Amino acid sequence: MSKNYLLKTLLIVQTIGLLIYTVFSYQKEGANLLKAFTNNVLLLSWSGQFNLDFLCYLTLSGFWIMWRNKFTIKSIFTGLIAMVLGIVMFAPYLLWLINKENGDIKRVLVGDK
Repeated sequence: MSKNYLLKTLLIVQTIGLLIYTVFSYQKEGANLLKAFTNNVLLLSWSGQFNLDFLCYLTLSGFWIMWRNKFTIKSIFTGLIAMVLGIVMFAPYLLWLINKENGDIKRVLVGDK
């Protein structure tokens, strides 16, 4: 068993699980995410607090992708997509990095810095 087996499994399960959940949400409510997100934040409720906190995580993960890849055009594009798609983009990106860096988590986190 590889040393990153649990991390890889978690990333795969999260990606598949969220994709399935997204399909059901879209079927039930349509493409109304931005309105629902904004309304929750404006209510100053716990669900709004969670949404705002999650937005901070998405922003941080997007900027990390950009920073790790030295703010190239490709990394800025990838980071912006990750900010919108969340774990559906971020988890496969981490899986790709783990494989690219041969499981070296330090290199996954900081690249060649």
